Amino acid sequence: MAANLAQLTLAFGLLGNVVSFMVFLSPLPTFYKIYKKKSTEGFQSVPYVVGLFSAMLWIYYALLKTNAMLLITINSVGCFIQGFYICFFLFYAPKKAKMESIKLIVLLIVVGFGLIVALTQFLASGINRSVIVGWICLVFSLCVFVAPLGVLRQVIKTKSVEYMPILLSVALTLSAVMWFFYGLLLRDFNIAIPNVLGFTFGIIQMILYFVYKNKKLVMDEKTAAFEAKISEMEEQKIQEPKEQKGAIAVKINKNGST
Repeated sequence: MAANLAQLTLAFGLLGNVVSFMVFLSPLPTFYKIYKKKSTEGFQSVPYVVGLFSAMLWIYYALLKTNAMLLITINSVGCFIQGFYICFFLFYAPKKAKMESIKLIVLLIVVGFGLIVALTQFLASGINRSVIVGWICLVFSLCVFVAPLGVLRQVIKTKSVEYMPILLSVALTLSAVMWFFYGLLLRDFNIAIPNVLGFTFGIIQMILYFVYKNKKLVMDEKTAAFEAKISEMEEQKIQEPKEQKGAIAVKINKNGST
C-alpha cells in the first residue's frame, strides 16, 4: 500500500513537472507578438516577476524539506525561463513600463526574497523554518494564480481578449490539478491548498475568454459592415462631382453650338 502511494505521488509529481513546464512555455505566443511589434503595448510584466519570485521561494522551501526534489527540478527551470521573459520584456518595454518593472523586481526579488531568507535563517530553526517558509509559499502561490487576473478588468472594460493569454490560463488550470493531488498525497497542504484556488481562477479566466471572444467576433463584424458603408458613401461622393462636371460640360457644349 505504501509502495503504491509512493508511486502515485511520484506520478503526479512528474506530471506536475511536465504540465508546469507547459505553463512556463505558454507565454511564448505573447512574446512573439511583442517581438513582431517591437513593443510590449498592453502586456504587463507582473505575472512573470511574481512567477520568478514564487519559483525562488519554492526552491528555498524544497531545500528545507527532505522529500521535495521534484519541486526543485521544475522551479529551477521556472527561474531560468521567467528570468528570460523578464529580460525580453524589459528590452522591448517603453520607459515607463520598464521603470515600473524594475521597481517590482527590486521590491520582490531583491528586498522581499532577501528578507525572507535572512529572517528565517536567523530567527527560526529546524522544522519551524520550513513551516514559516511553507506558509509564505502558500500565500505567494495564490499571487501567481491571481496575477493573470489583472487583465480581466481590461478584458471586461474593452470587451477584447487580445491581451488575455488563454494558453496560460489552460496550462495553469491543468498544473493546479496535478500539484493539488501531489500535495495531497504527500500530505503537504502548503502545496495542495493554493492549487484549489488556482483551478478555480483558471476556470473563471477560460469562461471570460470564450464569452468576450464571441463578443469580439460580433464587434468585428459590425465594424467591418460600418467601414464598408463608409467606403460606399465616399465612393458616391467621389462619383457625384464627376457626374456634375459631366453635366456642366454638356451644357457648355450645347451653349457653344448654339
